[in-house]
Amino acid sequence: MKQHLLLFLTALLSLNCYSQIKFEKGYFIDNDDQKKDVLIRNVDWRSNPSEFEYKLSEDGPSENATIKSVKEFGISDVAKYVRHTVNVDRSSGNVNKLSKNRNPEFNEEEHFLKVLVEGKATLYYLDNGNVMRYFYHKDDSKIIPLIFKKYRTPDNNVVTNDGYKQQLWNDLKCPDFTTKSIERVDYMKKKDMINFFAAYNECHDRNYSVYVEKQKDLYHINLRLGVNYTSLVMDHMISDEKIDFDDEVVLRIGVEGEFILPFHKNKWSIIAEPTYQNLKAEKSQESSDVSGGIQISKIDYKAFDLPIGVRHYFYFNDQSKLFLNLSYVFNFDLNSKAEFLRKDNSVHTTFDFNPAADVAMGMGYKFRDRYGIEVRYSTPRGILAKNTFWSADYQTISLILGYSFF
Repeated sequence: MKQHLLLFLTALLSLNCYSQIKFEKGYFIDNDDQKKDVLIRNVDWRSNPSEFEYKLSEDGPSENATIKSVKEFGISDVAKYVRHTVNVDRSSGNVNKLSKNRNPEFNEEEHFLKVLVEGKATLYYLDNGNVMRYFYHKDDSKIIPLIFKKYRTPDNNVVTNDGYKQQLWNDLKCPDFTTKSIERVDYMKKKDMINFFAAYNECHDRNYSVYVEKQKDLYHINLRLGVNYTSLVMDHMISDEKIDFDDEVVLRIGVEGEFILPFHKNKWSIIAEPTYQNLKAEKSQESSDVSGGIQISKIDYKAFDLPIGVRHYFYFNDQSKLFLNLSYVFNFDLNSKAEFLRKDNSVHTTFDFNPAADVAMGMGYKFRDRYGIEVRYSTPRGILAKNTFWSADYQTISLILGYSFF
């Protein structure tokens, strides 16, 4: 089993060699107002960047451009960032750290603001660490922040300054807009803000743009069938007695739920895979204690596993990708049984199971977001965690085939 682990880890570490960096058609405008068509590395920034990586040609070297030298940059029709100096309210939204001041507490800062909707009225977005803010301007007016702030009243109640709703009502009028339609715009929902500004521009001037990269499906349900190559060794903690069951190949079945995180080009996901497995084994060997004789050991291990972890993808192209997993596995015993007995039935011992958690590491390949294969290694699991005299390490390497229903 150790040799298998070594091979697994070697292959796992070598995967970095196959990670693909994808550059997409884009442009930037420098401080001299010169526009350059380039290839920009699109990492689907979760926070607004202060720099980006680009190439002049597909085979050329990569270079870095920063906010100090670039006024604007964009990638096709999916992303656009514009440098602006704006007033940013950095008041905490943490309930335990709320200000008692109803009004925003502004700091003047320079950022690449993400353009969400561009037209007669333009909507900008800033995600900078713990701060998430919107800004806008209409026609050629100055960019101003949309006001939203949670704060505490003198009697310690938590309330919200929804000043952005009054701003939208006063400054962005359309015959179709009502006070109720404004009230329904939720500052914390990007989709609401985008839809409102798109509706305003649609009302006044159909010549507008929305810069939102199309998201893939964020949920997958995968049927996972495979085999476990298992080993089980039991050791007596006082004597030198050891029972090494022969390695077994057993079937495993699971259903995996996967939530794709909506940033960094959908390369990260959270996974959970309820799994059932069963190992039956028997071993006959000469006993090492003073009574001598043949000892027969039997085990019927049945468990429900719940691995919860993270997955990272490495794209070859839109159809083909590799992935790595790391999961923490919760284990639940399902009335497992183990017993030792002499051939003459003079001694008979049974055990109660109490499996401990373990860690699983996997690597695999997925095709068309539908078909997958994975090799997974699980660290040794103590399945007699509360036994005074015996310990038992259960270990698996799994080969898993997957099929995504959606």
